[in-house]
Amino acid sequence: MPSLTDLQDEYGFLDADDRYRLLIDLGRELEPMPEPLKTDATLVRGCSASVWVYPTVRDDGHLHFLADSNAAITKGIIALVLLTVQDQAPAEILDTDIPDALAPFDLKNQLSSNRTQGIPNMIALIRDTAKRYAA
Repeated sequence: MPSLTDLQDEYGFLDADDRYRLLIDLGRELEPMPEPLKTDATLVRGCSASVWVYPTVRDDGHLHFLADSNAAITKGIIALVLLTVQDQAPAEILDTDIPDALAPFDLKNQLSSNRTQGIPNMIALIRDTAKRYAA
């Protein structure tokens, strides 16, 4: 996966169609999420597409998230969200302003409201997970 900064630089030069393609490609780069992990418990509520997020804890205590979606662009969006927090300590995740990190991508103006309505719920799930593990 590219860094968020590298992706932001590339994204800024693209037209709308190429931005969609970039998000789709980013989603394809997500680590595969095993089907048995796609349950009601890992489903992100409020998304127009199905989105699943499953946290794992590495030996060093950092959180690693597996995620998937049944929609290509939505899968790219969750991949973008994960780029802001993947493999960080719970305290680091809680200190990260995820919406601010995503602001340069201007997703609300680049994508339909159906595609972006679940982003706050994705972020809330990640932050809630970090809170549980930070305690």
